[in-house]
Amino acid sequence: MAFEWNRIHKHEDNIEQDVNQRVYDYVLEYYAVESVEDLNGDQIAEIEQFREEYNEYSVMQIGFSNLLSEYESAHG
Repeated sequence: MAFEWNRIHKHEDNIEQDVNQRVYDYVLEYYAVESVEDLNGDQIAEIEQFREEYNEYSVMQIGFSNLLSEYESAHG
């Protein structure tokens, strides 16, 4: 019998949600804003620079990518 992990995607979703929450909470608190949409261009540039310089294999990268995507969607 081969190894299986039924519904592994549920675990992955939970992990991604946790990472997102941690990144969003930290960024919003750091910049003292209420939402991603409240960030300004300079702050987003700082976040992008941090993400690019930080470990590209970090599990936190998905949270930064999702935050930046949300900002881009809100600001076109």
